[in-house]
Amino acid sequence: MIATGNQKGASTPAGYAGLVFMLGLGVLGGFFLIASWANRRTRILVDHSGLWIDSGKLRNVIPWQTLAGVGLYWSKFGRRTVYSLELFPTGPVDRDDPVLWTLVREEEPLHPNLPRLRYRVPFPGGFRQELVAAVQRYVPHIWLGELERAEGHIGRPDVKGHKERTRSRDSRAR
Repeated sequence: MIATGNQKGASTPAGYAGLVFMLGLGVLGGFFLIASWANRRTRILVDHSGLWIDSGKLRNVIPWQTLAGVGLYWSKFGRRTVYSLELFPTGPVDRDDPVLWTLVREEEPLHPNLPRLRYRVPFPGGFRQELVAAVQRYVPHIWLGELERAEGHIGRPDVKGHKERTRSRDSRAR
């Protein structure tokens, strides 16, 4: 009753709007909590063989010798800065790899020699210097530098396409 402004006998439209707003914030917070919890064990590892993505259950590597370039993108997201490591492969990309599919993005390349499909690995900004130093240590010859992008550059994986491709592949396997 208090949330809707009914403490004096009549609920107000502003009270209902406030209640809907509070519920919306709770749902949004729940989504962020679920996403953070699901990715709590994900690690990025860099060594002489490539960049490893370890989800806690599965692990895969993007070998350095399969890449035409590696760069760092960053953009503002409100008051925060978000970062991603961009890996531009020289050959085909498995869009449905169990570990890497969520990292695949397709967009116009910044340079004509780079492919449309690439891996976009988002990571916390507090590790920017360490990650850049590790990449430059192993593959300085393909380092493309850092570039500011438009807000929201991280984007989303192609969940719908992934489901369609893996569903048709699973049905063919039967």
